[in-house]
Amino acid sequence: NSTGCSANATICNGTSCLIPEDNFNETLSIILSTVLTIMLALVMFSMGCNVELKKFLGHIKRPWGIFVGFLCQFGIMPLTGFLLALIFNVLPIQAVVVMIMGCCPGGTASNVIAYWVDGDMDLSISMTTCSTLFAMGMMPLCLFIYTKMWTDSDAIVLPYNSIGLSLVALVVPVSFGMYVNHRWPSKAKVILKIGSIVGAILIVVIAVVGGILYRGSWNISPKLWLIGTIFPAAGYSLGFLLARVAGLSWHRCRTVSLETGMQNSQLCSTIVQLSFTPEQLELMFTFPLVYSIFQLLFALLILGAYRVYRRQGGKTKTDTEKTEGKEDSKSTSSHAKINGGFISNET
Repeated sequence: NSTGCSANATICNGTSCLIPEDNFNETLSIILSTVLTIMLALVMFSMGCNVELKKFLGHIKRPWGIFVGFLCQFGIMPLTGFLLALIFNVLPIQAVVVMIMGCCPGGTASNVIAYWVDGDMDLSISMTTCSTLFAMGMMPLCLFIYTKMWTDSDAIVLPYNSIGLSLVALVVPVSFGMYVNHRWPSKAKVILKIGSIVGAILIVVIAVVGGILYRGSWNISPKLWLIGTIFPAAGYSLGFLLARVAGLSWHRCRTVSLETGMQNSQLCSTIVQLSFTPEQLELMFTFPLVYSIFQLLFALLILGAYRVYRRQGGKTKTDTEKTEGKEDSKSTSSHAKINGGFISNET
């Protein structure tokens, strides 16, 4: 070690050392990826326990909310990414990764946050499912339209198998959760409470683990840091605004907002790794992680603000309707007791 070489160096010649390849990070990444995938499936199962089949199918049959979400996901987000890339005048390769993020479908983390802000879970699940399904065709189309000025769209490799796996990993657990909710509603409530807490913890863990695994790639352009901060905030704000203009109720506006701003950053990372050389990756590889961290921070701010609002006694129109419904139910129940259990058809 007097030469300045590391203790585990196999060949030393002055200050020139040959150190065995360290696969620790790669192995850790595979293990954590497997564990997190299983945990995420369990969380989505618990989220499915809050979805009613009849309401879920109602959104499919009358897809106004899904259509608004579609416009946000594949209209607002790609356009916002394109404008940000132009405004900040980033390198072409950096502009492309911003566009890839903007064209990705919604992430499953939005379902967990939507639960905590009393959103429409049926709409949240159906939007995530449909955006992932539509991504098969809309991602190539949006990338073809917006990236022509920076690169050949054929150079971007879309992992359709990963998109398909994301869809399966969402649909299967949620379907089981819906079945449990239909068959054993009391047990579904317990599973939902546990899953919502685990899901919130899991989102934070994924962000922290990602930051640790890729700590060596944080040297990216300050412009990408700014875009990674502004982009999710713009997604949340514009998604909420468009949903409100479209006449959706407040709890559905919150849902659409979260579904718009929270992108599938894991899919973006996969596309980036498949499409670019190691030299190109150095310029923008960490952007999906930067975006995911800021989308989480803004989501937590939204959640905190909403919880403070509710604690202060604030109620939305939907909340008032739910309260009135419960009161009507109680009055009907007491009336039934007086009449010996008979409930009239008019009631």
